[in-house]
Amino acid sequence: MALDFLKTALVTLLVTLDPPGLAPIFVGLTLGMNQAGKREVALRGSVIAFVILAAFALGGRPALDALGVTIPAFRIAGGLLLFYIAFDMVFALRTERKRELASDAMSIDHIRNIAAFPLAIPLMAGPGSITATMLLAGRAGGDWLALAGLLAIIALTMAISFAVFLVADRISRLLGTTGNIVLSRMLGVVLAALAVQFVVDGVGALWR
Repeated sequence: MALDFLKTALVTLLVTLDPPGLAPIFVGLTLGMNQAGKREVALRGSVIAFVILAAFALGGRPALDALGVTIPAFRIAGGLLLFYIAFDMVFALRTERKRELASDAMSIDHIRNIAAFPLAIPLMAGPGSITATMLLAGRAGGDWLALAGLLAIIALTMAISFAVFLVADRISRLLGTTGNIVLSRMLGVVLAALAVQFVVDGVGALWR
C-alpha cells in the first residue's frame, strides 16, 4: 500500500471535514447542554459519521448508481437540511425548545438527535466528505489493503474531530452565556450561507 495514498487520503479528508471549522458550530449546536451531554454528542456524532463514511468507502458509488442518486443531489439535500438548522439558530428556536424539555429521557433523546443530525450528517459526513471518500475508494482500485488504510484514515479524522469538539467545549465555558448566544446567532448566519452554497454547487453541477 503506497504511503502517498494514505497521505493524500488524510489531507483530503481533513480539508473536506475541516474539524477546526466545525468546532464553533459544535458550540452553537450544543448551547445549554452540560459537559456530559456535550461529550456524548461529540462521541456519538463522530461514531455515526465514521460508520457513514466507511459505508460509502466500501460500497457508496455502486449503491448510488443503483438508486440513480447523484452527488449534486446530495449537495442540494444537505444544503436544504443545513438551512433549516441555521434558521433555528438565528431565531433562537433551538434554545426555546431546550427549555421545554422537562425530563431526562427527553434530554437524552435530544442529545441523540443532535448527534445524528445535523452533527454527523450533513456537517461531518456531508456531501464534501462523502464525495472525497468515494473518490479515494475509487483510487484504491479494489485493493483491500488500501481500503483498510482508508478506513483507518477515516477513523483518525473522526478522532481528531472528537478531540477538537472537547476543546470547543472549554472555549464555550470561557465565552459565557452572552458570548454563546451571540456566537450562536453569528454561526446561524454562517450556516445559512454555507447551506445556500451547497445548494448552488449542487444546482451548478446538475446544470453542467
